[in-house]
Amino acid sequence: MTPELMEAGAQALRRHREHEEIAPSGAASFGRLLQHQVPDFAHGVALYLDDISVSFDGFKALNGLSLAIDVGELRCLIGPNGAGKTTMMDVITGKTRPDAGRAHFGSNIDLLRLREPEIVKMGICRKFQKPTVYEELSVFENLELSLADDRGVRAALLARLTGAQRDRLAELLQRVHLLAEAHRIAGLLSHGQKQWLEIGMLLAQEPTLLLLDEPVAGMTDDETERTAELFLSLAGEHSLLVVEHDMKFVDLLTEGRRKVTVLHEGAVLAEGTLAEVQANAQVIDVYLGR
Repeated sequence: MTPELMEAGAQALRRHREHEEIAPSGAASFGRLLQHQVPDFAHGVALYLDDISVSFDGFKALNGLSLAIDVGELRCLIGPNGAGKTTMMDVITGKTRPDAGRAHFGSNIDLLRLREPEIVKMGICRKFQKPTVYEELSVFENLELSLADDRGVRAALLARLTGAQRDRLAELLQRVHLLAEAHRIAGLLSHGQKQWLEIGMLLAQEPTLLLLDEPVAGMTDDETERTAELFLSLAGEHSLLVVEHDMKFVDLLTEGRRKVTVLHEGAVLAEGTLAEVQANAQVIDVYLGR
């Protein structure tokens, strides 16, 4: 651990103790209250961002961004480099705190009051562009470590799996096209297979919302098509927000009817079907080209 991280931890501990000292007698901390809260999706909205702004040294990375993702929706997000796509995901996952705005998961969970691990436990999982797996372990062991429970790594590897857990892992292996590779060392997988494995690891945590950053970058055409099939099978069971530059992949995912959101300069530039945004003059000028 670096000195900077150690100092950050010490500062967080001091802030926590100060908060405990000034809290009203008998008041529970927000973290303890959180344990008894579950997201309320009765209104059909999984994620709601309202007028989010983020600045870095005077640069507006997000500028009044508003966005809503429905429960079970598969939404593609496109836009030029620097449009704010990564910063938006950082806000959703608690990595970056906005200067202004609101971010809610369901109708009752204020994401801006939560830390990154708490947001994951609430049911939001993020996949970065580069796959992150345990390369020395088998595909099966990677998924086993990711099962949704409170075990540590060592305890998970030493524990005996229940029948239900084994069935769940077999289902995940089948779903992410890796059943035949279950006992293969993860480091020997192709790039596309590692991407599938990480997606399977996220699914093992039983998320409500999946944030996927350019998931088919570096994949073969066949792997890209199979990834589209996977995402389409997940829609409805999960909400998916897919950041992508590959328009052929976006076309596969949207099937001519799903909504696409275009970001530019930290705000929503256009929304509609892929055909509608591709015909939008502003989108053509700033992103697609003529």
